[in-house]
Amino acid sequence: MLVADKNRTVRTIAVLAIVCFVLQIAFAPNIGLGNGRANFALVFVACCAMFLSPGSSAVAGFVAGLLFDLSSTAPVGLMAFCLSLAGYALSYEGRERIASEFGPQVIRGAIASLGVSIVYHLAMFLVGQGGSFFDVVFLRSLPTALLTFLFLLLFLFLLSRMKSSGPNLGSGVGGGGHLSRRGL
Repeated sequence: MLVADKNRTVRTIAVLAIVCFVLQIAFAPNIGLGNGRANFALVFVACCAMFLSPGSSAVAGFVAGLLFDLSSTAPVGLMAFCLSLAGYALSYEGRERIASEFGPQVIRGAIASLGVSIVYHLAMFLVGQGGSFFDVVFLRSLPTALLTFLFLLLFLFLLSRMKSSGPNLGSGVGGGGHLSRRGL
């Protein structure tokens, strides 16, 4: 018997939003690779894309990007635009696929991480908030994409473990309640 818990998705996204926001504000500025910093707003959007429709993922991307822009010195709306497009593109192929298709979700996340990082840093270069082209591409965009992808991989793995270990309600090994463990 399958039991649908519609509030589980809302709770998961709310907890994910809080964790990613705290990590973006407190952790990301202090840990870097070269001049790159992890983008937890993109991690949040990529994880939300597994649960939400394309339109809802675009809205989540806009809100996460707006919070990112307001907490940095970037032009307001740049990351909101990038994450709106990324959220729509990541959730376009279908949601709730993490349990059966972990690999393709990771590949889409890596592509989104690289794309958003390059577009964001090139736009920052064009408005004069970057060094040389080499610095923008190789010392900012690629390290940012790599750090973001590593944290995205961690979050996707945790979400896939959480999703696949949901309530079993008496099915298979490990289920069945206390009577099945005692041999009764």
